Amino acid sequence: MVFQEAVSKYKEWVRSGKFWRICSWLALALLIFQITYFLILYIPELQERWIDIMPLMKMLFLTVLITLLFLLLYRKVFSKNSIVKKLGVIFYRILLSLYLLQWFFVALYGIINPPITFTQIGSIFSGYGLQRDYVSYDNINMNMKLAVLASEDQLFTDHDGFDIKAIKLALKYNKRHPKRTKGASTISQQTAKNLFLWQTRNFIRKGLEVYFTFMIETFWTKKKILTRYLNIIETGPGIFGVQAAAQSYFNKRAKDLTRSESAMIAAGLPNPKRYTVKPMSNYIRSRYDDILNQMNNIEPDPDIQELIQ
Repeated sequence: MVFQEAVSKYKEWVRSGKFWRICSWLALALLIFQITYFLILYIPELQERWIDIMPLMKMLFLTVLITLLFLLLYRKVFSKNSIVKKLGVIFYRILLSLYLLQWFFVALYGIINPPITFTQIGSIFSGYGLQRDYVSYDNINMNMKLAVLASEDQLFTDHDGFDIKAIKLALKYNKRHPKRTKGASTISQQTAKNLFLWQTRNFIRKGLEVYFTFMIETFWTKKKILTRYLNIIETGPGIFGVQAAAQSYFNKRAKDLTRSESAMIAAGLPNPKRYTVKPMSNYIRSRYDDILNQMNNIEPDPDIQELIQ
């Protein structure tokens, strides 16, 4: 009875509009904090890379301008129509809810591994199944940590989520080879995509990927990002995380992986459904020796050493 009364009062509170007013003020406070904090952290970076990020800033400015014009047009013209006004309120509340929810999930996944991701759901519905076993950072061998850094993102400890040089090279390559696109995603970008988003490439997903990459780079440590990455990354058909990969391919735990075994798993990350460890594909056979060499090259770096311990 008490529970029913509480639910009834909650519904009444939501319908009254007080709930949404509180949510609006909370979202405004979080947005101001977010913009201020980002500027404090990244103003030196923006000054150094102004020429590189100019296209992104132009796109951001254009997006803000279009949004403001749309809001002005809605307020002056369309809001007078009761149906349009109602749809506008619904659309606003959906955006407001999504904005507040992303803060909740960024905070939650900073504490725990995700119960499930869109990529894992897609794997189940595609018939690959779901094989995973989340483990703590200390239960992953330093060889495995070093292997993914050498293979996927050697500047992980130095950048703020984006490797501008790699992005430029990828753009040049893609212009020359339009049918064979090359990516330049960092470990931070891959973590953001696999935690919060879906795999299909489009403008909206890429924009959200940039946003969530900034969020986790700002509010998480590098070790936390790498921990989530090692636990959720797809390492084979229906296999997620390095623990499941170690068990599936080598019948051992991630903390017991050798240097060569770690390099083999890392070699398949660009396309784990195509580049299989067991049976070993020609791509992995040809690439994992190079990853071993790169592991030797980056291992002495003090920042790398501090991260992988």
